[in-house]
Amino acid sequence: MSADDLIRQVDNLGRVFAAEIEPLAGEQEIRNAQARYLGKKGTVSQLMKQMRHVPAAQRKRVGSVFNRVKSSIADAVAAKLRQLEEVDKASDLARTIDVTLPGRQGAIGRLHLVTQVWNEVVEIFSEIGFEVAEGPQIDTDFHCFEALAMPKGHPARDMQDTFYITDDVVLRPHTSPVQIRTMTSQTPPVKIIAPGVVYRRDDDPTHSPMFTQLEGLLVDEVVGLSDLKGVFLHLIRRFYGKSLEVRFRPSYFPFVEPGVEVDMQCAFCMSGNPACRVCKGTGWIEISGAGMVDPDVFAHVDYDAEKFTGFAWGMGLERIAMLRHNVNDIKHLYEGDVRFLRQF
Repeated sequence: MSADDLIRQVDNLGRVFAAEIEPLAGEQEIRNAQARYLGKKGTVSQLMKQMRHVPAAQRKRVGSVFNRVKSSIADAVAAKLRQLEEVDKASDLARTIDVTLPGRQGAIGRLHLVTQVWNEVVEIFSEIGFEVAEGPQIDTDFHCFEALAMPKGHPARDMQDTFYITDDVVLRPHTSPVQIRTMTSQTPPVKIIAPGVVYRRDDDPTHSPMFTQLEGLLVDEVVGLSDLKGVFLHLIRRFYGKSLEVRFRPSYFPFVEPGVEVDMQCAFCMSGNPACRVCKGTGWIEISGAGMVDPDVFAHVDYDAEKFTGFAWGMGLERIAMLRHNVNDIKHLYEGDVRFLRQF
């Protein structure tokens, strides 16, 4: 191929490209057209391979034509892209915006069900004089076990399924250490509740490795189990909105003596209906472990067990929430499913 024939072909490519991109209205289309001509396998690049057949004396002249055509293609692409940009700007400016319209309000969040129950139970107990006490979620073995009449090696420690950080530091398995911290910092009378997050190696439809517990403690000169029953009657009747009954069953907890399991009358059937899925036809539902504070606990906090008596209890806030709203799996409370949470 002669130098003149190659020059004519290259010049023609420039004119063909200009006509090809004229109707294009999208940036990607224009970029694709540019690649078909100037890419490594593009038309211009393929034609440049013919330069090896051009006499050496003519190559400079032919090369200058190639450079001119490539520059013209690049300029045509830039001009077309600027044209598209101006069209977009004009379109934006042509939009009518009413700045007096009110803004769109974002979705308003709500309190989680457990938080709602937490706040409600605190309010219920405050009606009868209980104050809220708090403590650390990472606590010492002394506050979580030893001061609660569970020395090292005590078999009751196995009941807790505790997460140990070191031999003497744990993720608290209950909020009972708040009771110890409160009693070591103040003299009787003591009347507190201690809501908070606790941790145990437990995981099934009714238990979670992390859950929210509420401990209660009342210490004074004349305190008995009848007072404890009155506290629970006040709680369940206010919380469930029904005139429910409470019963105590003997049980063992190392830091109380005597210890009891606290059952409430089923809030759904109230009669022991065999068809009731909540109480399984018994008419009663366990809600708490409780009892009179063991004198050994008073010894660890320097309280005179001959002068003072007290009761304590522990209960899961998730459990009473699940009972009120008939939730069958505790994991629903923590999965973050908005469809579930919106119901409350």
